[in-house]
Amino acid sequence: MSTAGRRTVIQLGALGLLATTPGCSGRAATPPPGDDLDAVFARLVAALSADGPYRDPGSSERQAAGEAIRTLTAQRSPTDQVGDLLGGIGFAVTHGTDGGRPFTLYLSPPQSEPAWGGLLVDRSAPVRSVIEVPHPGFDRNTHLLGLSLYRAVPGAVLMIAGAQRRAAHGAADVAHNANSMFQVMSREFARAGLPQLQWHGFAESSLPGADFVVSTGAAPHSDLPVRIAEGLTGAGYRVCRAWSSPCRGLEGTTNVQGTAAAEFGSPFVHLESAWPVRRDATHRQAVVAAVAGAWRTG
Repeated sequence: MSTAGRRTVIQLGALGLLATTPGCSGRAATPPPGDDLDAVFARLVAALSADGPYRDPGSSERQAAGEAIRTLTAQRSPTDQVGDLLGGIGFAVTHGTDGGRPFTLYLSPPQSEPAWGGLLVDRSAPVRSVIEVPHPGFDRNTHLLGLSLYRAVPGAVLMIAGAQRRAAHGAADVAHNANSMFQVMSREFARAGLPQLQWHGFAESSLPGADFVVSTGAAPHSDLPVRIAEGLTGAGYRVCRAWSSPCRGLEGTTNVQGTAAAEFGSPFVHLESAWPVRRDATHRQAVVAAVAGAWRTG
């Protein structure tokens, strides 16, 4: 689809991304429209740094976020209650359209604490899957893969971290921090049984001869990673399948979102991608097509 076709009808706040006043209602303000999701996510990622802000949620914030995600998964669509709960703990709530599909975006203001990132919910279909980007900026271009897959899978939720993984002395590494807001939300998605796919990146030197590592982390084995591995292989990529061979520590076995998925017996895919694949737009397009095809055949 052309850039014009992707144009997003979106309400923007004073930070140049999205902003409401923390602690107030989740209703979006009405500053000027005219940005798109690509630009919103690009600016979020560009603002991240190892010395940026981050903090874990407090107990009341965890409770509100957990209730919001339970409401979202029960209703299978954003509701005013979800917006009020997340808006009440500082998330900006924005409604718009992307490529003709309606969405709701919940975004924690960047470059200031708590830096919890965003939750993008497709409203064109009932919520049925979750795509995760835990290391934006650090695992370069994984946010591009995440947003492209979101667009290719109707009914998807895209969750992106709001801080670089080394921020706050490493506490912002949400894939290994069981106290993060990212984990609060992921855990509730796992409780609801929604399949989750998490994008990661690795350097070529970490596993020469492989373009991808597909695993389930600590979660139970399922058909979904098998289909994804087959789809990537069919597209011409070299895939290390963690359930059948060692992949040099890239299996994601210490990933806390995978651990939560294991607790609830929920599908979880930890997908590591080599930099040459993430760097090239043609490769990214082919990869997303392969993964989306595998997802839709389930």
